[in-house]
Amino acid sequence: MPTVDLVQVTRAQIPVVSAWPVTGWKGHYRWLAASHGYNARIVRPGDRIDLVIWDSQLNSLLTSEAEKAVRMDGLEVSSGGAIFVPYINTVKISGLTPDQARRRIQTRLQPVVPSAQVQLNMSAGVGNSVDLVSGVGAPGSYPMPNQNFSVLGLIAKGGGISDALRNPLVRLIRGSKTFEIRADTLFASADKNTRLVGGDKVIVTEDERSFMAIGASGKEDLIYFPKDHVTALEAVSLMGGLLDARADPKGLLVLREYPLEAVRSDGSGPTHPHVIFSFDLTTADGLFAARNFEINPNDTVLATEAPAVQTRAALALFGAVLGANNAIQAATN
Repeated sequence: MPTVDLVQVTRAQIPVVSAWPVTGWKGHYRWLAASHGYNARIVRPGDRIDLVIWDSQLNSLLTSEAEKAVRMDGLEVSSGGAIFVPYINTVKISGLTPDQARRRIQTRLQPVVPSAQVQLNMSAGVGNSVDLVSGVGAPGSYPMPNQNFSVLGLIAKGGGISDALRNPLVRLIRGSKTFEIRADTLFASADKNTRLVGGDKVIVTEDERSFMAIGASGKEDLIYFPKDHVTALEAVSLMGGLLDARADPKGLLVLREYPLEAVRSDGSGPTHPHVIFSFDLTTADGLFAARNFEINPNDTVLATEAPAVQTRAALALFGAVLGANNAIQAATN
């Protein structure tokens, strides 16, 4: 019994095989659409607040006669979003802009210290910072200047994507979820420049998806995907084309391995895990089929040799064997 499916791909079969499970990756990148937030910074738990409270009245509860201002530095916003201020207890300021937080504290102080004036400075904590992990000139933790701080803004602050990266990929980790997008797609579409959230981690790395090119082509090597999707015809181009003197254009093969759970007997998937897709590039039907057939990561694309080349190789081998036999006979006579 056969253990491998051999599929001669035609235009009529493209909708069928395209519906089979994608191998090697999810088949698409998952990303977040761009959104808009406040242009101002927002106080979050973990931020640090420096307060200066001015009070000019005599016998002030907060200041002395020599010093008309009191400083309270390094007040950390609690997990509940509040800070402690003497005489007015805790004040919830999370979710406010720094100016709104200043006014709230000053309003709360008025019954106790009617003439008090408040200055407030905020330093971003974890809740208002994002991490740029790798793939740029200056990785590190960056405070968010406002709630519209975007992925491209963060990459720019980090010095841009390193020129040493091949086919760069941008990965965003938010909580327990991971999102990915190719850098060229991110740069080309304004609606992909998503707004960051405090605690986000951005990693710039290389797109590791690849296929193996072997046989009678201009290049036998591991070839990395230059874009999201690569067709069989594009794969031939990436392989350096078919060698005129060696390749059989009727025998372009794509070797693919499916997981066992993808095997089907009803035609909705391969009937065996190992499948060989075959293309005849000498016909219009075969060319258009190759143009619409997508290569999956970890596929092997094989440019087979023409029958004449195989025949010449067999004759050369036969001639070598015959010559060796003649030499042996001559030596023994």
